[in-house]
Amino acid sequence: MVAILPIHERLAELWTLRGCRELTDQERMDLEHCLAVNASYCRELAHLRNISLLASMTNDTDWQHEICSQMERLGGSPPTSRH
Repeated sequence: MVAILPIHERLAELWTLRGCRELTDQERMDLEHCLAVNASYCRELAHLRNISLLASMTNDTDWQHEICSQMERLGGSPPTSRH
C-alpha cells in the first residue's frame, strides 16, 4: 500500500476548493507546487521500482533490499512477489 503524503492531502484539498470556487493566487501557486512535487515523487518511485525489478532479475538481493528500504522511506511500498 502506498502512503498518502501531505502533498497528496493538499492536492485533494485544492481540488475540492477548485470545485467550489476559484482558487486564490496563493492557492494556484500551491497547486502548481504540489503538482511538481507529486510528479517528482512519482518519477522517483517508478525509478526505484524499475531498478528493484532489475535487482530481482539479476538475483542481487542486497541491492534489492537497499532499494526496497529507499522505497519505504519515500512512503511507497516495495513491489510484491508474483509467485
